[in-house]
Amino acid sequence: MVKYEVKMTSIGKDAPTYLSSNSAFILMNEKIRPTLTDMVVEHTVGELVADIAVGDKLKVGKSEFDVTFVGNAVNQNLREEGHCTIVVNGEATMPGQIAVKGLRPPRLRFGNVIQFYTEE
Repeated sequence: MVKYEVKMTSIGKDAPTYLSSNSAFILMNEKIRPTLTDMVVEHTVGELVADIAVGDKLKVGKSEFDVTFVGNAVNQNLREEGHCTIVVNGEATMPGQIAVKGLRPPRLRFGNVIQFYTEE
């Protein structure tokens, strides 16, 4: 079941550097906070149809990940602004972060689909 699906519409100029140096990237609905566009991956507005939980899957383009941590503010932030920080192959501890494990970091590309889903 797909819980949340959006498409990348803009990759901030600092987002790839943030991903390589911090193993993380920041998602935000397009045009929500123009002052942050250099840092974030903007995406189409999506509807969170069910809460994201540990054990779910994340697909970014062709890369797939297992969700290992979901901060207690993530689901509300996704509903309101499409906003969260995704930490790849690392530890997440903040309320707005999701930790995921996969083979390698995702490619941040215009048009890539971001999808959270469960295999149940």
